Amino acid sequence: MRAARLIRMALLIQSSPGLTAAALARELDVSERTVIRDAQALQEAGVPVRSERGRTGGYHLAPGYRTRLTTLHPTEAETLFLSGLPTALRDLGLSDAADTARLKLTATLLPSVRAAAEASVRRFHLDAPAWFREPVTPELLPELARAVWSDRAVELTYARPGRDGSPPSAVSRVVEPYGLVLKAGTWYVVARLRGGDGPGGGWRTYRVDRVKALSPAPGGRETFVRDADFDLAAHWEARSYDFARSLLRSTVTVRLTAWGLGRLPDVVDGAAVGDALASASAPDAAGLVTLDLPAESEDVAYDQLARLGADAEVLAPASLRARFRERAAALAALYGPGAEGR
Repeated sequence: MRAARLIRMALLIQSSPGLTAAALARELDVSERTVIRDAQALQEAGVPVRSERGRTGGYHLAPGYRTRLTTLHPTEAETLFLSGLPTALRDLGLSDAADTARLKLTATLLPSVRAAAEASVRRFHLDAPAWFREPVTPELLPELARAVWSDRAVELTYARPGRDGSPPSAVSRVVEPYGLVLKAGTWYVVARLRGGDGPGGGWRTYRVDRVKALSPAPGGRETFVRDADFDLAAHWEARSYDFARSLLRSTVTVRLTAWGLGRLPDVVDGAAVGDALASASAPDAAGLVTLDLPAESEDVAYDQLARLGADAEVLAPASLRARFRERAAALAALYGPGAEGR
């Protein structure tokens, strides 16, 4: 609705003076022409919006003017009280501050709006971690979060996963941490290599639980100037699939029954499924399909394919096949004839 858009536009200009027509158009998901028309409509409604040219130009409100559009609707209060993730705030060391902020906000709300906010908390709970895993807070997450908040470059030591079963290797990088992302219970930091060179503009994504050491950037140049056009959500959406694929450093050749092939998307990483299915052979005389499965490591592939039981046969690498052979022998000894009652 246009009325809601006009209110949002006025609040955007009040909270972020100097927004250009292009920036407002992106925020409001309209054209720049619509922004210009809406600014005129606000002026006609008595809101002193003005447009200024030049380097410090953009849209402003008249000095000293504040809109009276900040009263929360009950639905808005419900949404606001649902916007925090308790586990994420705890991991970042912000749970006490968040509790205090909610108390302050609650005290300022009208009784009807306060009731709506409290009702939403009783009815909905947001739980970010995935099932069947105990969430562990990375030890260096709070310190890394402080670097993100203060735009401080850091030198981090990262345990980079090895390829084809080789052990992880420690690498050090000087990075400008732009943001933190919580994905299915796992924290990631999106950072730019100091200097911004390299493929993809120097952007990197690191799992925070693999960051083993963190220190101020060397050379006394800790603070960096953040790129004002950087959008963390948009960057994550654009790069997350490529990042997930970059973790797939091993390849396993596996033969599957029809049932195992159907179950494959349920037990392996989503980023690996497409490549695996694209490599699948035609079914042989026994109905078995052979394919190359990308995996993060042999350990991960072992855990994933073990869920398919006898409907998956590992053909390569030999080391992984040997692990399944040992497991099969151990199971046969445990459950084979004559093993009852041991």
